[in-house]
Order: sequence, then structure tokens, then C-alpha cells
Amino acid sequence: MTNSWTDIKNTDLVIVMGGNAAEAHPCGFKWVTEAKAHRGARLIVVDPRYNRTAAVSDYYSPIRPGSDISFLMGVIRWLIENDKVNWEYVTNYTNAAFLVKDEFGWSDGLFSGYDEEKRDFDKSSWDYKKDAEGYAQVDMTLKDPRCVWNLLKAHVDVYTPEFVEDICGTPKEKFLHICEMIGECSAPDKVMTSMYALGWTQHSKGAQNIRGMAMIQLILGNIGMAGGGMNALRGHSNIQGLTDIGLMSNLIPGYLNIPTEKETDWQTYISSRSFVPLRPGQTSYWQNYPKFMVSFMKAMWGDAATAENDWAFHYLPKLDVPTYDVLRMFELMNQGQINLYFCQGFNPLLSFPNRGKLTEALSKLKMLVVMDPLATETSHFWENHGIYNDVDPASIQTEVLELPTTCFAEDEGALVNSGRWLQWHWAGATPPGEAKHDTWIMAQIFRRVRKLYEEEGGVFPDPILNLTWNYADPDEPMPDELAREMNGRALTPVYDTADPTKVVVEAGKQLKNFSQLRDDGSTMCGCWIYSGCWNEDGNNMARRDNSDPSGLGVFADWAFAWPVNRRILYNRASADMQGRPWDPERALLAWNGERWEGPDVPDISPTAKPGEVMPFIMNPEGTSRLFTRGMMRDGPFPTHMEPFESPVENVFNAKMRGNPASRVFVDDAEQFATSDEFPFVGTSYRLTEHFHYWTKHNPVNATLQPQFFVEISVELANEKGIRNGGRVRVWSKRGEVWAKAVVTKRIQPLTVRGKTVHVVGIPLHWGFMGAAKKGFGPNSLTPFVGDANVETPEFKAFLVNIEPAAEEPVA
Repeated sequence: MTNSWTDIKNTDLVIVMGGNAAEAHPCGFKWVTEAKAHRGARLIVVDPRYNRTAAVSDYYSPIRPGSDISFLMGVIRWLIENDKVNWEYVTNYTNAAFLVKDEFGWSDGLFSGYDEEKRDFDKSSWDYKKDAEGYAQVDMTLKDPRCVWNLLKAHVDVYTPEFVEDICGTPKEKFLHICEMIGECSAPDKVMTSMYALGWTQHSKGAQNIRGMAMIQLILGNIGMAGGGMNALRGHSNIQGLTDIGLMSNLIPGYLNIPTEKETDWQTYISSRSFVPLRPGQTSYWQNYPKFMVSFMKAMWGDAATAENDWAFHYLPKLDVPTYDVLRMFELMNQGQINLYFCQGFNPLLSFPNRGKLTEALSKLKMLVVMDPLATETSHFWENHGIYNDVDPASIQTEVLELPTTCFAEDEGALVNSGRWLQWHWAGATPPGEAKHDTWIMAQIFRRVRKLYEEEGGVFPDPILNLTWNYADPDEPMPDELAREMNGRALTPVYDTADPTKVVVEAGKQLKNFSQLRDDGSTMCGCWIYSGCWNEDGNNMARRDNSDPSGLGVFADWAFAWPVNRRILYNRASADMQGRPWDPERALLAWNGERWEGPDVPDISPTAKPGEVMPFIMNPEGTSRLFTRGMMRDGPFPTHMEPFESPVENVFNAKMRGNPASRVFVDDAEQFATSDEFPFVGTSYRLTEHFHYWTKHNPVNATLQPQFFVEISVELANEKGIRNGGRVRVWSKRGEVWAKAVVTKRIQPLTVRGKTVHVVGIPLHWGFMGAAKKGFGPNSLTPFVGDANVETPEFKAFLVNIEPAAEEPVA
């Protein structure tokens, strides 16, 4: 989230698209009801189903799964055509004025530079024109035909209301009404917030869905504003923390990058990361990358990381491919190239696509180790459960070890919520039986592996032998020790950069925040964005002062928000070019003539003068981006792409299947279906009564939602002869499931390109373990393909068929 849960109460308009906050995030949805009750805010819901969020909305519109980009580009076209633009914001705070190379273009659904054989783009044309000094050229009048704004206008011109209706199935009058509601928030004293979740990310173009709405918010001037922003609703209480601390295959904690094989030395690696400003006088905060990285290396290897050996750069693994994401890992597993797989705290047999392939892959392992407080389907994948897991145990030779761990209620530590708040919690119960903390288990494994290296040697033991492990009890690092390590401390005296004679942090002391990190080896820090969470003031994550003098939901002394306790990212953009708040009633920051002041921590140098340094200091432009240069694999603007399995062809290019830049494995491409055999669109979703695959183990939750079902429209039920409550078979080109049919008016048929499209809604919470009745999830049906940028699987739009089935025999 750019903002916070508590900030949503400040908004005038909420749009929930790509999510179902009332059902999947019921506690956080409280702040939407606060905005409605106390500000008169309105709520728009755009979703394939009339869900629980829609039930309390002011306006609802249906949409075909997988067509969101057309809807969003249509909104942008309407805003431009009707002059619903915050012009001062757009001209100065976005890259609208930047000039793009003449070679850049778009035709037949593809941007310039596409290589069909490689399924990738040469992005060299996706860049700015530069002057002799290397700065991007701009036209602040926005008249040059090569400026981003005019290229954007041309790009969205095709997305008329009629086009949106034809592609999305959204009635034209509903689309236009939503455009008018959104357009009101281009006024400086009106703000909209966007709330989204997996309904946008779980597509082969999920990142571009989010980009589309972010562009709308920039055109309206709503990024950085109280009550505005792009707010991703993270589905798990610590999924934000998971990505923060580097549990992605290509990242190091703090969103630093693991080097690639092409980056053979430290200088090559650093030079590609320390982005220089693209406009005179701007701040490119990633110029501090060496400070973050050196401090991380010192946290990892201490005295073994020195300037002379390039901070032990040779210890780091080098990626030979962009990522080893879950789809690639299971592809390699299925090819027999992985012997041992550690599965910690998740359930891939139900979480990842194409369950048949997952079972086959797990069956080829020599050993599977599962760390979990529950008996999961993954750890019992080898058991036969009839139609629910029809395998031959005798043919599966994988050795499975289950290591029982504690659950969150038995742990101490910090959870990071969607709003980036690190909130400390304490153990509420004693672990049962043989359950152990994850940290204890991992410490045992590490110490045993290191002992083997000490005794037996190895090809390259140095990273293991020299790893810093300075904990009071080496067998079990404590949460407070790990938190202090994340925060960082001074290894030697840290001197003031403005006055080299002045010591700002004595050796051994905790750093105040990441502004004190250095690239000379004097500081260590496990995760630079968390620096400040546990400094010499103590455990700031444990703060519980709920005072809020501003009344804006800032709660500055409640827990700790990364970075540096900032509650709203890009909050400098909440004030105009002179430093005056766009809306004085919701002022986050204001320029007092010498510095920025207000209830939130400035997202800019406190003394950076307005009009000189632009608000988006993490970008080398100093501005936000309507055009993304070469950063997105599938294009600098979002463009309509069909799902890999679609009821219609791509309107721009009938030959183009799915996202042209998505990675597709050969065997999986052969399993993509067509609408001739599979005429209906499947989509997945969550329920309030269950949490992922956990609560089906709880008898109370299992009683509330005991049995797997699918939702279909009255019209589809009549067409296929399916009765409400009857048993149905749903199948795709990859698998089949059996379920109870819920026939409902919550799902309506849509007309797309002259064709009636029916949607089958499939909740995901059942399996063959737990207290609930045995069932399935949508992943038995979904294709093994992901987003072009981050590889998130395409769970929200795929093709299925459905028919009535005989009732299950009763013993």
C-alpha cells in the first residue's frame, strides 16, 4: 500500500477492482465504512461477481475476467477527453513532458522491438531522448508529439466506451457512470483510493493491471494524498514482510538484487544499480544503493567482507536466469533436476497451478521436507484419497519429512501488514507436542551443514564458514536479536558526511535509521528499509500510543512503518509546486519557507525546496511514470491482452495468445485450451469463513463452510440442466473437480464481441486434509503460466466446461 489502512477513512471515493475487501479483508474494510459514514465517501465495485463488497457499494459493474486493462485504458481516455486532469500535478509530477525516442511505437497489439521466437522485446526504443549531458529532454508545454502525454493520448484512443463494452462485457452506461464518478476526483479537494488484491495480480498481465490504475491515480493527482494512493491488500498477515526481507528468488532483503552471471564483479553490479538523475537537480535515492548493499554484506559476513575483497561479492550466488520462481522450480522438479525440496509454511499442492503437474513433480523428488504447524496436502501428496487425490502410493518413492513448527499465535516477533507497519506481537500460547520455532529448526540445519563443511571441506565452503552467527544461543536466535540485526548498527564510529570530525553513531550502537548507513564498512544492516525499527530508542515496533493529533489516521507513535516511519509514500506530492497542500483539510506536509512540516515524515529531504526537487525521489526522473521506459517486460504502457485461455481472440492481433512476453514452458503450451471444447470462463476467489488452506482444519470454520462448491448463473444452469445444490463436474484441459453447484444471480452472463460468455466462480479453500469435507481447489484446473514481470500464476481467467454429475455415494 502506498498509504495505510487507517488512511482510507480520508477518501471521497473508493474503487475496489481486482479484489473483494469486505470478504477477504473484513477487518481492513472497516476503514471504507468509516469513510462512507463520516465523509460521505462512495464505493465503486467492478468485479465478475456481485460479491459482499458490491453488496454495500454505491455502484457496481460487472466485468469479464482478464479484461481489466481495456476498462482502465478506457477510463484514461475518458478523463483526457473530458479534461478531468490535475494539470499541475501531471505536468510537474509525472513524466508526461518527457520526450520518447522516435523509434518507439505500437501496432497489432505489440510495442516496437518484439522478437516472436524469444517471446521478448528489444526495449532500446522504450526510452527518452537525451541531451548532450545525458539528461532526458522535456517539453513542459506538452505540445511535442513525442512527449509521453501525447503518446499516451494516441495509445488510449482506441479504448472508447463502445470498445470497453465489447471487450469487457461491461454495459456502456455503467462504464460511463463510473468514469464520471472517478473524474470528480481530479479536483484538488477530492480524492479517490484504489484497493486491489489477487484479482489483479493473478493474471498473465497482472503487473500491467496495477500500472493502469496507478496511471489513473497520477492523472487525477491522487498519489501521495491522504485518502488516495494505490493500496494492495496483502492476503496474509505477513506477506508484505515476506517480500520485504527478500524471500523472492531474485531479491536480497530491502528489494536489493541478487547479481546475475553477467555481473561478474562488484563494480559491474553496483554501476547498474546506482541510477543517476535524469533531470538536473533531481534526487535519485538509489544512488545510495552501495550503502545499503555494503551494510547488508557486513551483516551477512562481518569481518570476512572487506573493501579489499569487494565486500565478499564472490560469496553471493549469481543468477543464470532472471528468477527461480515457483513455476520454474516445479518445471525443473518435473524434469527430474531437483532432488531435495524444502517447503516452509505454505502448501504448494493447493497454491500453485496445474495440480496434476505438481503431483508428478513432487513424485520425482528424493526428499521433501515440510515445515508447517498443520498436516498439509503437500506433505501427504503421496496418499490416495480417492477422487480427491488419486495416486498410487507404491509408485511414489519420495521420502517426506514433516517438521512441526509453531503457528503465529505461538511466536514472538513482528508482522508487517499491508500498510507497511511492523507491529510487534508476543507469544499467546505454548507450542504443543514437538512443535519448534522456525528459527530453531533453521539454526539446527545451518549449524549441522556448517559442521560438515568444517570437518569435510567442500568446493567453496567460505560463505557457509564465514557467515555471521553471533547469537546468544547459536541453536536458536531470538526475535529481538534478529530485529536488531535487521535495523543495523555501527561496527566502527560513523562520522557525519558534512563534518568528518563529528561522530554521529558510536561503535556498537544501533543506527537511528538508514540515513546513517555507509559504504565504507562502518555499518551493518540486514534490511535497510527496516532500519529504525529497533534503534537506541528501543523496539519501535512495540509502540502502542494511539494518539492521532492530526485526525488523519497517521498514528505516528503506533508501531513502526517502513521506511523511517513514513505512513504515506510520495507524500511530498500532496502539496503543489509552491509547497502548499492541494487540500488544506487533509494536509500531510507543507513548506514553511525553510523545511517541510506536517503530521507525516516527509518523503523527500526535509529541506529540499519546492519547485527544485520533484516528489518521486526513488526514480531518476524525480517524477512518477506514465511511461515506464524499459522496466516492464511487456510494454511501457498497459495494452489489452487476452488471458492465455480466452473465449475470444485478441482484438488487436488474432495470432497473439496471452501475454506475448510471458514465459511459457513447452509442455504447458500444449495444454492451453480453446473455447471450442471449453466454452466457459473460470475464475478463483476467497471466502470470509476460511483463510486460505488453514481454517479447514478448524471445526468451527469447517462447519461454517463445510463443502466445496462452484457458483454459476441461472442462465448457465438452465442451459446445462444443473439444479441448485446438485453435484457437478467441472473440467479443463489439465484436470477435473466435482462440486456442489450454487446457482445464483450474483453471476450474470456477459456479451463479449457478440458472444455470450458465462463465468464459473471457484473458491479455493478445500483439499483432502482437515476437518472440512474433502474437496478441490481451482488449481486442479488452472494453466501453468504466470505474469510476464513477476510470474504470478494466472488463476483469475481460464477455460472450463461443466456438466451435471451423479451424486456421490453415501456409505
